[in-house]
Amino acid sequence: MKNNRRLLATPYFFWAAAFIIIPLGMVFYYGLTDKSGALSFSNISAIASPENWKALMLSLLLSLISTLICLLLAYPLALILCNLHVNQSSFIVLIFILPMWMNFLLRTLAWQTLLEKTGVINSILKFLHLPVMDIINTPYAIILGMVYNFLPFMVLPLFNVLSKIDRNVVNAARDLGANSFQTFVKIIFPLSLPGVISGITMVFVPALTTFVISDLLGGSKILLIGNVIEQEFKQASNWHAGSGLSLVLMIFIIISMIITEKYDKDGGVIS
Repeated sequence: MKNNRRLLATPYFFWAAAFIIIPLGMVFYYGLTDKSGALSFSNISAIASPENWKALMLSLLLSLISTLICLLLAYPLALILCNLHVNQSSFIVLIFILPMWMNFLLRTLAWQTLLEKTGVINSILKFLHLPVMDIINTPYAIILGMVYNFLPFMVLPLFNVLSKIDRNVVNAARDLGANSFQTFVKIIFPLSLPGVISGITMVFVPALTTFVISDLLGGSKILLIGNVIEQEFKQASNWHAGSGLSLVLMIFIIISMIITEKYDKDGGVIS
């Protein structure tokens, strides 16, 4: 039986080696060497340059804002879904995640069309003789794109965790005299904390590393760290610098994985 299981896992091993282990090995090799192949940490220390540091700080700021907005929007929605009947909530969740079946690039391009100065939204506002919006090519447009694209990744973990909370625990708190606010603060939110941590991780990491959203909605005028890495690979053809900056971002990914693993051991982060 053990041999059969190992045999069944063989295709996954080759898949992991081809698309995970080898690419990561290449990133580490290029990030820790110079063009002559000698060991060097200059690619990693390049993050301290004014341009790269500014891009990293802006990426962190926009990612944190987007993650906070996603949390504030997703938590009430997840609570509402949990209070609905099973069939109703399942249908609404399906409708909510339906846009995720569309290509990520097409969804972002759609928002570019909507937010342009002569786009759909401004055309409607002009027709109604209302002030037009001028948020395209600004950080606000990038945050909007992040929230729209990554909001489902916050809703689903929260909905999964909240739906598993025993209603008898909540009813017991009400019977003991707790009002709605006290029940939420002392019962519901602590029990849903694993879902909150999982959702924050699933939103923050892709928001931090994105470059497509800032390219399309920022008009290439706002450089995030993902854009800097993309330029190093595609325009400057400097794989060493791009890999070194990627290793810096990997630190944030590892930290998020450690935090998620901690709460997973406590019983709670969903897949």
